[in-house]
Amino acid sequence: MMLIKNLPFPLMIAFKASNSVAYTAPKPPFSPAREGALNSRRSFLSNLAIVSGVSFGLGSNSAPAAAADEPSQLQNVYFGAGCFWHVQHEFVEAERKLLNRKDKELTSRTGYAGGLKTDGEGRVCYHNFQSIADYGKLGHGEVVGMTIPESSIGNFAVEYFKLFGEKGERADPMDKGGEYRSLLGLPGGTNHPMYAQVEAAGKARGMTLLAGKGDEPDTLGKRLVYVYDSNKFPFYQAEVYHQFHNDFLTPAYGKEYNNLVNAAVEDGRIKITGCPDRV
Repeated sequence: MMLIKNLPFPLMIAFKASNSVAYTAPKPPFSPAREGALNSRRSFLSNLAIVSGVSFGLGSNSAPAAAADEPSQLQNVYFGAGCFWHVQHEFVEAERKLLNRKDKELTSRTGYAGGLKTDGEGRVCYHNFQSIADYGKLGHGEVVGMTIPESSIGNFAVEYFKLFGEKGERADPMDKGGEYRSLLGLPGGTNHPMYAQVEAAGKARGMTLLAGKGDEPDTLGKRLVYVYDSNKFPFYQAEVYHQFHNDFLTPAYGKEYNNLVNAAVEDGRIKITGCPDRV
């Protein structure tokens, strides 16, 4: 492990090596103020990657287990609608409300999906000055992945489409580009047994669903959501820094929420990715 101190922000960055793999299904049993805030987000995250001469290790992105449910019924899915910080918070609340999950049973994780590529080491990373596996350049969008019972996918889809306003726009239309397109992933995509329920939830909110082919442009202003086969377009977990993070769009979620990342790293639900990060 390498520790880097005396950074121009109050963080100590540690990088360590393990293996990086895509998120795959487990086997049973198993305001002006907003614009300024957006610039602050991008500036801070860019600073996170300024350190040079560092060899970044690899982290595993395998799916976490959810002890409260029958493993044979669990499936890995993902949803995206703009910045993943806000979306993660909403799905954490959905896991608690719909599945009665406790803190250590939560599986919602920020990440990337919808692209066709990784770097040579299997990484997908947030924008960084070293140009290491930039998710935008690789064609991915910001998403939140989770492990939920197949029978609950329709209910989670209802919660997902609540993220869109009356005009079908995501909560942060000021974020623009393919990285922020609206997308979701199911095993088998539009052929998934629960897809009819997902499509119905979308139509009830005036949204059109379209099978994704990878690396699509932004969906802003189109009332459109791309649907991916998550077996072909897997989920890649985002860096630890991006997990359980406050969203500049809304008031802070609170330290209790932010600190969920500590237990998730400790018990392995959140992995080290090998990307520029804070741990």
